[in-house]
Amino acid sequence: MKIDPTARPLLQTDLPGVKLWKRGKVRDVYDLGDRLLVVATDRLSAFDVVLPTGIPGKGVVLTQLSLFWFDLLREVVENHVVSADVSDYDANLQRFRDQLEGRSMVVVKTEVLPVECVVRGYLVGSGWKDYKATGAVCGIALPPGLRESDRLDPPIFTPATKAETGHDENIPFETMEATVGRERAAEARRTSLELYRRARAHAEARGIILADTKFEFGVRQGRMMWIDEALTPDSSRFWPREGYAPGRPQPSFDKQFVRDYLETLDWNKQPPGPELPPEVVARTVEKYAEAFERLRGAAR
Repeated sequence: MKIDPTARPLLQTDLPGVKLWKRGKVRDVYDLGDRLLVVATDRLSAFDVVLPTGIPGKGVVLTQLSLFWFDLLREVVENHVVSADVSDYDANLQRFRDQLEGRSMVVVKTEVLPVECVVRGYLVGSGWKDYKATGAVCGIALPPGLRESDRLDPPIFTPATKAETGHDENIPFETMEATVGRERAAEARRTSLELYRRARAHAEARGIILADTKFEFGVRQGRMMWIDEALTPDSSRFWPREGYAPGRPQPSFDKQFVRDYLETLDWNKQPPGPELPPEVVARTVEKYAEAFERLRGAAR
């Protein structure tokens, strides 16, 4: 995917006459009655703060990669996509093709499960910090002597609360059961682990390690569906397989590059966020585009 890092990013959509439902950290969502229009902007959040600098083409990468995974893994679980072709949209929406092309989806409405379904296949990030302090990750005991970035077999399921603003918080599986019901919680855990297992194998065959990811699910007419985004650099940690070595942090294809830059600044991780310099924007565009091409390409 060719993306011009100097292009003007789409930071916010403007669709007069279309009912705005909400603006998330990245997505603008419009209410179409029994369906929703989801538009991935080029906004970037880091440490749960939306930064003032956008990443050109990021919303297109997120949408197209999500559509790829939704289709590839459709045998595991139904997803919420109705169409991502603007030509199929209502004529009223086609007027905004310049804002919707490549970065939007019309989806069915669901009753969203109020839990982030996180799967960790490697010991990294908050999981590594938790393990160093307690010998466990989110209450799940792990063998002693593990190193940062070690592979976890089997992967572990660590649910978290969903936060519109601020930080998500890890919760015990028992809390998830109390929130959504035992059967639904078990289904979400089973489905998340299977999606991760298949996605990890697909990515590894293309030279990418899927370290961890998060899924969101909704319920429609009693059936659980995969919603929101799917295995993108925003919702996942992707590492190059080449050069992988436990015992240290790994280079990444995701927005960890931006986080690493922000860690060098004198910033308290509270709004407003700092502007990103052009070289950081360009490198982030490059990383997102490379992940997109490799994940959608042939095995290597």
